[in-house]
Amino acid sequence: MRLLRLVKIISLSLRFGLDRIVLDADSSGRFVRWWGRLFFWRKFKEPRGVRLRRALETLGPIFIKFGQVLSTRRDLLPSDLADELALLQDRVPPFPTEQAVALLESFYKRPVDEVFRRFERVPVASASVAQVHYAELPDGTEVAVKILRPGIEKIIEHDIDLLEIGALLLEKVWPGSRRLKPREVVFEFSKHLRDELDLMREAGNCAQLRRNFKNSSLLVVPEVYWDWCGSRIMVMEHMQGTPISQIPKLLEQGIDIKALSRAGVEIFFTQVFRDGFFHADMHPGNIFVDRKGRYVALDFGIMGTLSDIDRDYLARNFLGFFKRDYRKVAQAHIDAGWVPAHTRVDEFEAAVRSVCEPVFDRPLKDISFGKTLLRLFQTARRFEMEVQPQLVLLQKTLLNIEGLGRQLDPDLDLWTTAKPFLERWMQEQVGWRALLREIKTEAPGWAAILPRLPRLTHQALANGHTRRVALEGRVEEIERLQRFNTRLIVAFSVLGAILLAFEILRFFR
Repeated sequence: MRLLRLVKIISLSLRFGLDRIVLDADSSGRFVRWWGRLFFWRKFKEPRGVRLRRALETLGPIFIKFGQVLSTRRDLLPSDLADELALLQDRVPPFPTEQAVALLESFYKRPVDEVFRRFERVPVASASVAQVHYAELPDGTEVAVKILRPGIEKIIEHDIDLLEIGALLLEKVWPGSRRLKPREVVFEFSKHLRDELDLMREAGNCAQLRRNFKNSSLLVVPEVYWDWCGSRIMVMEHMQGTPISQIPKLLEQGIDIKALSRAGVEIFFTQVFRDGFFHADMHPGNIFVDRKGRYVALDFGIMGTLSDIDRDYLARNFLGFFKRDYRKVAQAHIDAGWVPAHTRVDEFEAAVRSVCEPVFDRPLKDISFGKTLLRLFQTARRFEMEVQPQLVLLQKTLLNIEGLGRQLDPDLDLWTTAKPFLERWMQEQVGWRALLREIKTEAPGWAAILPRLPRLTHQALANGHTRRVALEGRVEEIERLQRFNTRLIVAFSVLGAILLAFEILRFFR
């Protein structure tokens, strides 16, 4: 079975000329000579990106998903291939309703019509990993039931094995492919795909995003009904809305399209900088718009996360772009540790300038923020920067948001829309606002330490005495320990005073 599948993959690869894509990329010429002995040259009317996309579509759902994940690795792929792979649509025929009902009844241990007041047998959506049915809970709540495809785990493991074998063979026969890291790409794909097979994980992502945007006037996220959820089943609120790609219908409903495009930018930057947790699969098929003009998010299988360091780095970079302060951009890379500390700031600054300066010679509405960020990453790699996976996912999401925003409003100025938000966020990270926030965050810890302060001080002094006896004669060491103990006592005293002042302020508030 596996051998037949491998033969099919090879034959389709030759049919769509995927071998030519590899040959064209072989700068050494050795692989070309070896391969040329076996196959004759063919001519193709379609560009290589189109041929690659069509080949993956023909190979089936798992390879479609692989192409989608591959499109996010723009740090590894040529832009024409990445752009074409981004067009892959995850639309596959639904599996039989009888199988969906059987899976539900196996999980709930009772007939599906006893679990739900109503369960629609015809699925409303179908993808490579799961499909969705509308239903109604016993209390009348309208819900959407997401069900994993039967046997999908075996299919995925089978095809992932073949992809791993293919990646290994590619590295063996074509040494130049190693810089593209084919095995790393396959590993990243398998990780994303296996995460999507756990619908409890997706439900958790959904709940977190909903909590982050509770009472938001910009974004609505469905509620998860945990009592009906499992690793293969996710039950969530049935969201009403119009697909964001149906612009004429949105105009008929009186939706302000320009305001909608700006709201999309604000939602993205809010997720990234306020929360450090963002929806990383925001293509038009996953976004609806409700009657109030709010975005409705769907499908939470792929989410991105950013640390405080990541967010600070990105904000400093973006503000550096806006102000054309390229030294700040260069310094941000070094401070974040993403380029070596020995990197000369002036050399890196010059490289950044070469990327950014040509951008400002064009009208702002013609500038692609996402592509500029991508070129910056590519430039940074010359200075030994390893592109972080979370930033690659972020960059892909930014391109989606930017493309979607300009589909709604061709004159969207993403730079002007984002700049006030970023400046406000940076102001909150430094100065007295940041100090108050840190005090409130750390106050519970200080409250626990304060009653133990005398005992901790006594222990520090006792430890110092013990060390003085053990190190008698070592004057410098003794003096260093005494200074340490003094600083420790002062630090605890200051913490106690701050905590006391904070409690007094809160009492009189």
